[in-house]
Amino acid sequence: MSPSGLALLAFAPILVAAILLVVFRFPAKKAMPLALIITVIVAYFTWDISLINILASSIQGLFITFDILLIIFGAIVLLNILNYSRAIVVIRQGFTNITEDRRIQVVIITWLFGSFIEGAAGFGTPAAIVAPLLVGLGFPTFCAVMLGMMVQSTAVTFGAVGTPILVGVSGGLQSPELAAELASSGLAFSDYIQLVTSKVVLLHGIAGVMMPTLMVCMMTRFFGKNKSWKEGLEVLPFTLLGGLAFVVPYALTGIFLGPEFPSLLGALAGIPIVVFAAKRGFLMPKKIWDFEEEAKWPSHWIGSLNVKLNMGVEKVEMSLAKAWAPYLMLAVLLVLSRLPQLPIKSWLLSVKFSWLDIFGTSISATTTPLYLPGTLLLMVSIITVLIHKMKMKAVKTAFSESGKMLLGAGFVLVFTIPMVRIYINSGVNPSEIPGMPIAMAEFVAAKVGSVFPLFAPAIGALGAFIAGSNTVSNLMFSLFQFGVATNLAMPTVIIVALQAVGAAAGNMIAIHNIVAASATVGFLGKEGLILKKTIIPTFYYLLVVGILGLILVS
Repeated sequence: MSPSGLALLAFAPILVAAILLVVFRFPAKKAMPLALIITVIVAYFTWDISLINILASSIQGLFITFDILLIIFGAIVLLNILNYSRAIVVIRQGFTNITEDRRIQVVIITWLFGSFIEGAAGFGTPAAIVAPLLVGLGFPTFCAVMLGMMVQSTAVTFGAVGTPILVGVSGGLQSPELAAELASSGLAFSDYIQLVTSKVVLLHGIAGVMMPTLMVCMMTRFFGKNKSWKEGLEVLPFTLLGGLAFVVPYALTGIFLGPEFPSLLGALAGIPIVVFAAKRGFLMPKKIWDFEEEAKWPSHWIGSLNVKLNMGVEKVEMSLAKAWAPYLMLAVLLVLSRLPQLPIKSWLLSVKFSWLDIFGTSISATTTPLYLPGTLLLMVSIITVLIHKMKMKAVKTAFSESGKMLLGAGFVLVFTIPMVRIYINSGVNPSEIPGMPIAMAEFVAAKVGSVFPLFAPAIGALGAFIAGSNTVSNLMFSLFQFGVATNLAMPTVIIVALQAVGAAAGNMIAIHNIVAASATVGFLGKEGLILKKTIIPTFYYLLVVGILGLILVS
């Protein structure tokens, strides 16, 4: 079969999934099983992969699915525990006492606190927390959802303590092709992932430093009385401070500590800096900016849920330090468990469950449950129950609601991740045909050539748009990007980094995330309005990062 025919067949499952999700608006729980079936058919009839190998790849995918679900469950449990202990209310009230200027509130609450939630929890959680928080403070619902989606950009690659890199890129790249490159260069796999991480934080740092400014300008332009970009730019010194206060420690953390911590520690460092500056009036605007009175808002700005009534008056007897303690504890435990100088890391990694050479194939799977961030999240959740003196009824409710939320994500991932592993393992076949991602890569390399770095981030964004997840996009396309880079004799580390950054930017337009954020504030059915706005920062991000990619490979 011709290279173009192979590339078309390899792309068919992804294309079908995209059409079902976007054009026919199928839910992912229906689209992804169909995509898996098509992947199996193509792998069996075109790539001559045996059913035993397909089954082994699926089981390998289920191991990875378990890792992701444990992280998701731990993140949701901690969030629900904090919600039912009312710590979230205390954290919210701490923010509201800083300033009445909506532009400064956006920098502190949306950009910094939202990035912190992304680093700790990921999986669309920031928008689900930030949107109702902003509505509770008096923001139009439409504006709140837009801002909640925009924060899912710079921090996303290292969301849920690095899952898109540690599970997405790592799982997506483990292949004979990468093993050959590592053997020739003398690098360990962990060294390669760290090189990717270092490039990612630099790309994100350059593009992300302007995101607070863009957030504020879009708010004043689309939701202000004067519909003015200028009113947003009036606080440029402060928004730049907010950008730098996050991206500088974010980049340093990624370079020196690894992929678990950039978003978490970047926000933890940035929040006190920016809050201190705001309280002291440093770089603050002279005139306070606010929305028009609510009676003058267009009807399509307002959601059906009046969050403000539920959030504005509640008083909770808990100190701010006690409310923040679980997140600070999580950050400390993550750092201690990841430092190679301490014995904790090796002890946690020693507990592992493996299935080597599944069904006699060359495919193996391993999980290290104690080392996963999900285990630490659950540990912190249990400690929080004690220090916040929660009643068992509230704890049971928090765990029950978390389990129900997990079922939806779990059902989709049970089909999506095995599909990805069949793709990746298709390179080992009796016909010696290039693997499915490599077949697509060779075709793209032949057609696009030297300008490919400009388009590499957009491919990552497409994956996130389809799957609603940076992690899944990286699982789907990392090896494809690696293959294109190899064919074009470009540094694979840079191209894989462009994939990871683009997939993060794609979260701003991911339909699944928009629906989830809209649901929290009663804005369902208006997802198209949000998408028309969030495509602007997405285009900005992909353009800036694509140009940086061209510069880096030139």
